[in-house]
Amino acid sequence: MLMSKAKGISASASLPFLPHSLNSAMVFLVLKAVAICALSWVVHIILQRFSRLSAFKNLPGPPAKSLWKGVLPQVFNVNAWSFQKEMGEKYGGVVKLTGFLGDVQLYVFDPVAMHHIVLKDQNSYEEVESFMALIQVLFGGGLLGTSGEQHKKQRKMLNPVFSIAHMREMVPTFYTVTHKLRDAFLKKVEGGPQEVEMVSWMTRTALKLVGQSGFGFSFDPLTEDGITHPYSEAAKRVVPLVFKMFISRNYLLPTLMKIGTPELRRFFVDLLPWKHLHDIRDVVNVLRNTSAEILESKEKALAAGDGALAQQIGQGKDILSILLKANMSASHGDRLSEEEVLSQITSLTFAAMDTTSSALSRTLWLLASNQDVQDKLRSELREATKQGDLAYDELSQLPYLDAICRETLRLYPPGPTVGRTTLQDSVLPLSHPIRGLDGKEMHEVFVPKHTEITLSILSSNTNPEIWGSDSYEWKPERWLSSMPDTVTAAHIPGVYSHLMTFLGGGRSCIGFKFAQLEMKVVLSLLIPTFKFSPSGKEIVWQMTEIITPTTAGNKTLTPELPLIIEIAA
Repeated sequence: MLMSKAKGISASASLPFLPHSLNSAMVFLVLKAVAICALSWVVHIILQRFSRLSAFKNLPGPPAKSLWKGVLPQVFNVNAWSFQKEMGEKYGGVVKLTGFLGDVQLYVFDPVAMHHIVLKDQNSYEEVESFMALIQVLFGGGLLGTSGEQHKKQRKMLNPVFSIAHMREMVPTFYTVTHKLRDAFLKKVEGGPQEVEMVSWMTRTALKLVGQSGFGFSFDPLTEDGITHPYSEAAKRVVPLVFKMFISRNYLLPTLMKIGTPELRRFFVDLLPWKHLHDIRDVVNVLRNTSAEILESKEKALAAGDGALAQQIGQGKDILSILLKANMSASHGDRLSEEEVLSQITSLTFAAMDTTSSALSRTLWLLASNQDVQDKLRSELREATKQGDLAYDELSQLPYLDAICRETLRLYPPGPTVGRTTLQDSVLPLSHPIRGLDGKEMHEVFVPKHTEITLSILSSNTNPEIWGSDSYEWKPERWLSSMPDTVTAAHIPGVYSHLMTFLGGGRSCIGFKFAQLEMKVVLSLLIPTFKFSPSGKEIVWQMTEIITPTTAGNKTLTPELPLIIEIAA
């Protein structure tokens, strides 16, 4: 198609009714039009940048370390913990960041400003274009990769399968999977204490849980000698790969995604001698092919009737079966295309696997490092589980288990930041005034259209002005009494416990109840049975898009968390 259009412009044989001189004139006019469009685009970008520079000239922020990358390498790197903490404490809840070639953006954790962005004026703020482009490359046009009305339509279709009523029905599946994990650990430690790499086991468990409860599909036998599914290996590579391409994916990918068709873009990806790009291509192939396999199997079972569905792992009660049935009965306008359904599988699988395995790994590491807390939790769980596995409501009513989960998700959210961009000029109100560079107090910040904003979940969850002087300490007991007035008065716009961990508004995490249930079921079976202790190896927590642990000296970004496991007394 592209070739035929090109020939139609450049070859006189394609236009026999026009003289050659006129064809040349047309080519010149086309080239001139393209040049004018390109120049207009450059001028437009420069004017937008000037508008942001002007709007934020009085706003304080850390000085740029590089003309090329600004301060971004200091804010977004695997060891950015102290920099982000000091930046928030020094400059306040809205901070100016110098970015690529001197451009500016915002870093926000002021509660009133966040409420404005994710709730009150959420239609004026959308996911950053580079993030959306990346998600569409990795997972397709599912819930994570769509916006506007399309996102609302998909969320409306998915909401019922993430209700509390459906979570209650999932509990037996969760226990079936977690019993396999416990059995595998029992076998490992039958000869005495053993060092076990926990991230891989938590990832395998999370993948099996979302596979069986989500799609009626088994990714993993959860045995020591079980063959790891290719999806698991591919999914574990996603975060390290995309993090290594931080600058290129943020500044080049959105433009590249607008060029030609997916097939043409794939052709050029294959052609380029760029190993990281080829690695991402290979990962995407595995994710998509696995999702297609799951969808094909489920559609065949649906076509064969309820008897065939009952024979599958999820027995027709899994998320995908319910979604497909609802989609078949929906009106034409509300129905999701097959491509959208396929993308939901990939999106939900990755979201449920990486974030929850990160949270579980962090919780086990904290319990290993705080034996008194682990002992107290073990006592609560042993008393509660005397009669066997707990139902959904019984799990929800265990105060210390709930406090440990809440405090871990407060202090250590799996995703430390999330991006937004302004769709139109806006004004951000502030809970506390910021002292501008001119010495005057600023009670609001004007934000021009197309400004990129980093919402800091971590800084919001640990803000000492809200959570107190001990906000950086892991203290589950804080959840066993009434919250301080500063917490309730802040009106933090999150969907969970005054926290931004699962965001808020129309793009809040749809599966946050699923994640809570998974954490509690796994802990309720492992802690009464096993004692977890540090291995003696230094653990480093990496601030990538999804926080992951590794051992000191590991240069590959490969997640690792070795802990000692033994039978608990």
